[in-house]
Amino acid sequence: MSNKFVQLLRPHHYVKNVFIFAPLFFGLKFDNIGLLVKSAYAFAAFCAVASAAYAFNDIFDAEEDRLHPDKMRRPVASGAITVPTAAAISGAALLCAMLLATAAGDGVWRFILFYATLNIAYTLRLKHVPILDVSVIAVGFVLRLFTGASATGVPLSIWIIITTFLLSLFLALAKRRHDCVLYQKSGMMTRKVLDGYNLDFLNIAMGIMAMIVVMAYLTYTVSPEVAGRIHSDYLYLTTFFVLVGIMRYLQLAFVEENGGNPTNALLRDRFLQCVVSGWIIVFAWILYR
Repeated sequence: MSNKFVQLLRPHHYVKNVFIFAPLFFGLKFDNIGLLVKSAYAFAAFCAVASAAYAFNDIFDAEEDRLHPDKMRRPVASGAITVPTAAAISGAALLCAMLLATAAGDGVWRFILFYATLNIAYTLRLKHVPILDVSVIAVGFVLRLFTGASATGVPLSIWIIITTFLLSLFLALAKRRHDCVLYQKSGMMTRKVLDGYNLDFLNIAMGIMAMIVVMAYLTYTVSPEVAGRIHSDYLYLTTFFVLVGIMRYLQLAFVEENGGNPTNALLRDRFLQCVVSGWIIVFAWILYR
């Protein structure tokens, strides 16, 4: 596939969709091959609908993207792919997502369709509303959880929903802060929604969210209900990785001013990769030992 089409579909962002496997992992059913296959179908469906949303967004954001130092290289903004071609690819990806969703489970298509509708609303209007814009991004990650739960029939814990939403909101605020930094440096308004933000607000908001994320996760790890379900009192040990990971991302955002893209940060930053890997290994050992 030509590089310009790969850029339009943004497959490197598919790493976000691993949240679909979270219900299996936390539900102690990750060793169930049948459910794992259903989750894989749901994962593929979400990857397809995400690509459809990215292509749709690039069509409507082309003018703004041309003012952005990084996004100006996107295929539609740069002219490498025409608007009709991008629209056709977006439609084909959405159709593929719906077909894959039917193989994943009876209710998965509803979440895929809702995610697509939410992203259309986001692109056309919601991304221009301060605070609501970052909240919609966070809701998208929660939808990934519900998609995985629907595909497998594994119920979601209230804790995983809350923590996922809070962490996603923290990362979305980091993206907006990066946009504000670029605006201050270049003087170019790359997003209309930046009228509703400034660095002071975003710095405080990120600090508050970082604290709440850690507290929510710590409360989850010491919950008697959780300890009884997994038959272990050692889950609190994984808090170390969450705390260090949050601090590292704050360092990327505030010190290195490189926290605008969580996916790229995870794929390129060795420190974050080690922290996430350590969390997965220790958490899996506690759950499945």
